[in-house]
Amino acid sequence: MTQPATFHDLNGSSVYITGGGSGVGAALTDGFLAQGANVAFIGRSDASGFVEEMRDKHGRAPLFMQGDMTDTQLLHTTMAKAAEAHGPLDVLVNNAANDQRHTLEETTTEFWDWMIDVNLKAYYFACQEAARQMKEGGVIINFSSISYMMGNAGYPIYTTSNAGITGMTRSLARELGPKNIRVNALAPGWVLTQKQLDMWATPEDLAAHLDRQCLKEHLTPEDMVAPTLFLASNASRAMTGQCMAVDGGVVVSG
Repeated sequence: MTQPATFHDLNGSSVYITGGGSGVGAALTDGFLAQGANVAFIGRSDASGFVEEMRDKHGRAPLFMQGDMTDTQLLHTTMAKAAEAHGPLDVLVNNAANDQRHTLEETTTEFWDWMIDVNLKAYYFACQEAARQMKEGGVIINFSSISYMMGNAGYPIYTTSNAGITGMTRSLARELGPKNIRVNALAPGWVLTQKQLDMWATPEDLAAHLDRQCLKEHLTPEDMVAPTLFLASNASRAMTGQCMAVDGGVVVSG
C-alpha cells in the first residue's frame, strides 16, 4: 500500500519497534523506513529475510535484534544498541502482543504471568528506557486494542492488559508531558494478519465482525501504518494521553 502522506519530520528520526519483523510490526517498520526514519526492532523469531527485503526496497536495512522482550534487561540493552546505531530514540512503538485464546477456568498463575509479561510489563519497561533516552522530547505509541472496549470474551487476560495499556498511557502522558514526551495509544480493530487468518478467523466470525463495522472492508496491517506515522510526527504535536481507535467504525468515543 502506498502511504497517502509524507511526514517530513520523521526523516532521519530514531525509531524502535517491538515485534517489528512480522504482522502489523513489519508493516510499521516498512512504513517508517519509507519516511526516511532509522528503524530498530526486537523480535523473538529470526527476521533476517525481512531485513534483506527492506534493504532491497529502501536502500538501507532496519537494525534487527533477536530476543525476548519480556526479559527487561535484554529489552533495555537492545534499546541502548538502537541509540548507539541511530541516536537516542525519537519514537518508541510498543506493538508486539499475544492474543492467545483462553478461558477464566483454564487459566493458571504461570499463564497469567506470561500473558501480562508480554502484553503489559514489556510495554511499561520499554516506556521507562525510552523516557530515559528522550532528553529533548519524543513520542511513545502504545498499541492497545478495541477488544476490551467491546468486552470481548475468549481472552480475558489480553483484554485486561489492553485496558491497562490505555490507563498506563494516560498516566505516563501526564508524568512525561513536562519533558516534552507525548504518549498516546492506538487501538486497532480486527487486523487480519496471517496469524489471525491461520488461527482465529473463521468465516462466521469474520462476517459477524464486518457487520459491526461502519466501513465494510476488513482491516490489514497496512491500515495501521498511516495512523501510527501521524501519532509519531509533529502533525499530532498537541495530542497526548489519547487512545485513538482505528477499527473501521466498531467502537465510538467522545
